[in-house]
Amino acid sequence: MKPVYNNGAYPTMITPYCKDGSVDYETAKKYVYFYHDAGCDGIFAICQSSEIFFLSLEERVKLNRTVYETMEEIAQNGGRRMTIVSSGHISDSIEEQAKELNLVAKSGTDSLILITNRLASQDESDDIWIQNAEKLLSMLPADIALGLYECPYPYKRLLTPKILRWCLSTGRFRFIKDTCCDSAVIKERLAILSGSELKLFNANCQTLLYSLKDGGSGYCGIMANYHPALYVWLCHNHENEPEKAALLQSFFTMSGFTEVGLPYPLTAKYHMCLEGIETELSTRKPDGGILTDYAKDCIRQMRALANHFKNTL
Repeated sequence: MKPVYNNGAYPTMITPYCKDGSVDYETAKKYVYFYHDAGCDGIFAICQSSEIFFLSLEERVKLNRTVYETMEEIAQNGGRRMTIVSSGHISDSIEEQAKELNLVAKSGTDSLILITNRLASQDESDDIWIQNAEKLLSMLPADIALGLYECPYPYKRLLTPKILRWCLSTGRFRFIKDTCCDSAVIKERLAILSGSELKLFNANCQTLLYSLKDGGSGYCGIMANYHPALYVWLCHNHENEPEKAALLQSFFTMSGFTEVGLPYPLTAKYHMCLEGIETELSTRKPDGGILTDYAKDCIRQMRALANHFKNTL
């Protein structure tokens, strides 16, 4: 089983499009270089930020392959090897999910991530979830590391202590993208995971520093698309420079509210343009919103403050 090696910051990959609406794989390659040059420790290659629920299976697999092969290209040319984790299963039936995940696995990944809400409906018990998970695992390669993602869409299924202990019992899980947004719950989860190879990455920037102090392995979330170098810094330096870490956490807390008030992922694509990576400002999300002048101005101001932090840390 290939383990997930890297602690630290994992941006959630966004999907660029061409003017005709097709996926822009060449620009996606530029994103991988951007994340690498910012010092990112890994990438969540296909997830909700990637608009996976609005991509075809062929597009999901090709996008994942593009990310993984670009990372390998960087490493072969002397760059740092980032860990690539990948999800991409959106179907309802376990059989179709197995088909999707096997194709993603073949396209290249370090850890295949299972979306928690795909394994049971909202009104079904943990026992049903575990039963479906066991069935799905039996259809996946036995030598690939697995992970879990509490994706908010179409509903958020949070991991319970019972499910976490079952995951540990399998010996197959290495990565959790935690979206509970509750420091006390994260601390409880980390206590259960203590001493195991299963790592927890917090998706909530407002509680990030607390989770790192409690033993969390890093950040895996939306905001690493905007100022990834700062997330890298906090994940690796919070113990040695606690005062700077606390101040940076305050910036994360305030800037993180743009996740809700502004039209993501359009804002992240606009930010890529500000970073010199020309990107079409479009999305396939039906409720994707409109990138207004107000939204653009907010992103420019956030970027200016982020650059100030980068220059002073």
